[in-house]
Amino acid sequence: MSRARLNGIEIDYEVSGSGPPVLLTHGYSATRRMWDGQHRALGDAYQVISWSMRGHGQTESPAESSKYSADLTIGDMEALLRHLGVQRAVIGGLSLGGVASLGFYLAHPEVTRALVICDSGPGYRNAEARATWNQRAQERAAELEARGLDALSGRSREMREAMGEHRSAQGLAHAARGMLTQEGSRLIDGLPSIRVPTLIIVGDKDQPFLVPCEYMAKKIPGATRRISISRRRSTGSCATSSTVFRPASAASRRGASRAPAGCIRGTAPDSRSSGSGRALP
Repeated sequence: MSRARLNGIEIDYEVSGSGPPVLLTHGYSATRRMWDGQHRALGDAYQVISWSMRGHGQTESPAESSKYSADLTIGDMEALLRHLGVQRAVIGGLSLGGVASLGFYLAHPEVTRALVICDSGPGYRNAEARATWNQRAQERAAELEARGLDALSGRSREMREAMGEHRSAQGLAHAARGMLTQEGSRLIDGLPSIRVPTLIIVGDKDQPFLVPCEYMAKKIPGATRRISISRRRSTGSCATSSTVFRPASAASRRGASRAPAGCIRGTAPDSRSSGSGRALP
């Protein structure tokens, strides 16, 4: 565990292994600890960097709601890489972390070697659908303010395990309003502009993400979609619970010499992949 003061806040992060850098961003109300398995699996071939976003885990939770936004999250990712002396990295994330990773590419394509997007989506063009999503985020924030961290107790395993890691329920509430809510269609409109190797991973029982992940795989040039098959009952986030990226070398026509190129689950399931263009083997 390490700390760095970046962009005016103290960020909690971990670095392990050596090789091409991989920056992993967790989902909403989880922490960097959800990537502990990736540190173990990738450390012999990659420099794995995980971190906790504003309002999450042991990263600082600013009191002002204005200190939480998608743009500030992307800025924190860039500042952390710069702090570590990383010029280019594979950028990966799950759920909200996947959204942040897409946004990072659009803001810093020159820093992005490849993308790994897990159980995520690019947002909505439809204003009504976006408003419905944002209303749920507002309700999540209100629940955290009313119940504190107990509001996480009935959710996914990662969220339950993270209850003891978070500093502040109010920080999570601010993050829901400022980072989980969506504005405009910049991400979904930007998918065709992505020009790095991209792997889309989704759990077979993660119904809310199946269609968005299929859509991203079709819209991102050359992207590969891999479905992780569960051999046990889903907890609501199949890929969240035990996805592990398997290190692999992949020659890339776009200059990504090595990138996480597959996934396994703790139960060694089968998987199937689809996509157009070059697959990441």
